[in-house]
Amino acid sequence: MDLIETYRRSLTEFTDRVGRVRPEQWSDPTPCPDWDVRTLVGHVVGEDRWVVPLFAGETVESVGDRFAGDQLGADPAGAARDAVAQAEQAMAAPGALERTVHLSAGDTPAREYVQQLVAEHLIHGWDLAVAIGAEPRLDPAVVQECARWFAERVSDYQEGNLVRPGVDVAADADEQDRLIAAFGRDPDWAPGD
Repeated sequence: MDLIETYRRSLTEFTDRVGRVRPEQWSDPTPCPDWDVRTLVGHVVGEDRWVVPLFAGETVESVGDRFAGDQLGADPAGAARDAVAQAEQAMAAPGALERTVHLSAGDTPAREYVQQLVAEHLIHGWDLAVAIGAEPRLDPAVVQECARWFAERVSDYQEGNLVRPGVDVAADADEQDRLIAAFGRDPDWAPGD
């Protein structure tokens, strides 16, 4: 599948789930320790806000604290849709995928950064789904692409403390559960765990 299409599908799943959060669920726990639903969504929206300046050639230093603080305001679902739309537009611009973006980890090919964003939306989309009781099944084609990409990076992510240690799953676990587990989550997580 085309990388931009994979990215768009991960965005759609995430924003669909944000739109399903009921007002009383914003303070509910998520599989991310110490993050409630609002914090998780705010994290992803904040990541999306960074896409536009980074694809425009700015550095982490030049962006500074522009996106510090609450990114959700009174309309979290609207904020998520707006951030996603702007990020998608920046990424789909002619030649965008051939650029280099200046991340905190160093200069990174744009294609690699997009893969990271696919994982961000996909995995946190699952986090959000299980936190609010929505359907946790993810787009199988996006899962497959993310799993292919992450298989070569899992040890780097664990060594850099970017993900928690992997979780053991049954030998017959499906690809989604194996991916969720590789990102340090229990595929059977439920609120109250």
